[in-house]
Amino acid sequence: MLKTVDLSTFDEVNLFFDKAADRLGLSNGLREMLKRPWRELQVQIPVRMDDGEMQVFTGVKVQHNGARGPYKGGVRYHPEADREEVRALASLMTWKTALVDLPYGGAKGGVQVDPGQLSQSELNRLTRRYTQNIEHLIGPNRDIPAPDMGTNAQTMAWMMDAYGQMHGHTPAIVTGKPVELGGSLGREAATGRGVAFRLQEGAKDLGMDTQGARIVVQGFGNVGSWSARIIYDNGCRIIAVSGVEGGVYNAAGLDIARLQEYQKMTGCVSGFTGGEPISNRDLLELNCDVLVPATIDNVITQDNANYIKAPLILEAANHPITPEADRILSERGAVILPDILVNAGGVVVSYFEWTQNLQEFHWEESRVNEELKKTLLKAYHEVRTRSISEGITHRQASFEIGVQRVARAVELRGFV
Repeated sequence: MLKTVDLSTFDEVNLFFDKAADRLGLSNGLREMLKRPWRELQVQIPVRMDDGEMQVFTGVKVQHNGARGPYKGGVRYHPEADREEVRALASLMTWKTALVDLPYGGAKGGVQVDPGQLSQSELNRLTRRYTQNIEHLIGPNRDIPAPDMGTNAQTMAWMMDAYGQMHGHTPAIVTGKPVELGGSLGREAATGRGVAFRLQEGAKDLGMDTQGARIVVQGFGNVGSWSARIIYDNGCRIIAVSGVEGGVYNAAGLDIARLQEYQKMTGCVSGFTGGEPISNRDLLELNCDVLVPATIDNVITQDNANYIKAPLILEAANHPITPEADRILSERGAVILPDILVNAGGVVVSYFEWTQNLQEFHWEESRVNEELKKTLLKAYHEVRTRSISEGITHRQASFEIGVQRVARAVELRGFV
């Protein structure tokens, strides 16, 4: 039994890495090189607030592994975006980009701040100062940031402008920016669209008919709302969704289009008249066909894993299931499609955006979505084939493929 009570999120992610490294027979030196971040930077971010007072925030930049290409990873604005959290997210990006076979390494950035407590002008100043402080680590052929929790296309526009003031117009420095500034069509919905693709394939392999299938989506931010909307449009029944303040449940199915309009007006999903209130804990434990955790890490632990009833779980969030919960659920027969497989749609279309910027050529949205589906399905079938042939879980197969590809790149480059 895995004991994870005292482990950080980074330690927990490394438990999955260690299991893959054991099966692959990696040497101790290579394991240590792949496990540890290649570079870490912590910076102070002094910001003049609207009231004239100065506040100092802490920012982090972690570059985990660059053997396969430039570092790639989002920038997270969240009170808990400390070094350990960002390390874990950076390592997940390393295995994710390798799994879907993109020419990237893994990185992540973070600022410990609640963006909801800052004005737009304060967020602008914070973003520009953070960009200035990490400017020597990023670049279109070095490290290409993207949005993550608490950041969005506007944040990326500020980052692009701050970097451009030092280096000239460089749209390829960030992805996930507004289309008007060189962003890609389809980028905003990409992660959610990828979740929907994974659902179709995973349900098919389980013999599940998705028409009318009962889906629960925990989280209604960018990833959760786009996932819910696309899955809903594909004929599934979304019976519950949740936000930070609570959720809404309707056994007959929620009208997701109406719920999205309600959220735009109120900023939340609670109080929506098309369903009844439900807590986040009760939502996770609902009788359903598919559960989609789409918010933060560690929402399913050994404390509630035995109460999870969904036979199919799609990890739209990063690391929403702890190692011990993963073991409990897998032993009970639940099929878990892991985060590095399920939520890779965002980085895939970020790659498309980056290539468009480098080529100075704009793709139609239909091409973006077609190439996205092709890339994601290829990765899914590679994972499923390995899972069946080796008799291992989808998570184990995903990590083995990702780790094996990065290890091979390290060896070919002569690092070890």
